Amino acid sequence: MEISIIISTYNSIEWLKKVLCGYNQQTFLNFEIVIADDGSKEDTRVEIKKLKKEVKYTINHVWHEDNGFQKSQILNKAINACKAPYIIMSDGDCIPRKDFVEIHNNNKEEGYFLSGGYFMLPMNISKLITKDDIEKNNCFSINWLLKNGLKKSFKNNKLKAFGTKAKLLNFFTPTKPTWNGHNASGWKIDILAINGFDERMQYGGQDRELGERLVNLGIKSKQIRFSAIVIHLDHPRGYANEKSWAINNEIRKNTRDLKLKYTDFGIIKN
Repeated sequence: MEISIIISTYNSIEWLKKVLCGYNQQTFLNFEIVIADDGSKEDTRVEIKKLKKEVKYTINHVWHEDNGFQKSQILNKAINACKAPYIIMSDGDCIPRKDFVEIHNNNKEEGYFLSGGYFMLPMNISKLITKDDIEKNNCFSINWLLKNGLKKSFKNNKLKAFGTKAKLLNFFTPTKPTWNGHNASGWKIDILAINGFDERMQYGGQDRELGERLVNLGIKSKQIRFSAIVIHLDHPRGYANEKSWAINNEIRKNTRDLKLKYTDFGIIKN
């Protein structure tokens, strides 16, 4: 097993089924999926059990009881469960293009983590996408998306850029290569060295804070946001609140100011 892919989810089985269908179309298949489930109900477990028999890859469903938004906790449990030396992280609302895993695999390098992006879709198109559209790659076609209501934008280049054009856009984009929970990858040994996610952090930047500790450790970052493509399905964000953002911003500030490499509130508890 060369790669473990952590997919986070919470009570969103219809979106998760579309995402797992996307991984079934991958050109590189030497990977496992580890589902980091933050307390979904029984219907999610039942559907995942069915999907295990249909897909080309291994699925490990890591679950804990619902105790509010505890994504950092379940991600740490999923990291521990990963069998491969290299980990890709994404979300249960992000459908990968068929070359997604191959791009991450081809660009992985010791001493680096990879920073990908996403292409946000509106709710009407998110609902419209079928299993057949994923298998035929329709949902990554600009023409198909425009036909179904997508507005024209420079951001559409994310879906039109391949090869040299994608590399040039990666190089010239003003966006910094940060650790993004929806599309990032790195070596398990590096993630363990910084003790994974800080479990004090709920919604709001906990993925960026992990990346900041990786940088403090001496790990560099590479930009692949125009190469490794996922389309992001729309959904409500009822878990977002000002209090969690305030707590998380203070933790991130402390990490940056003190150049912290390790959290005492991660996988290993002191």
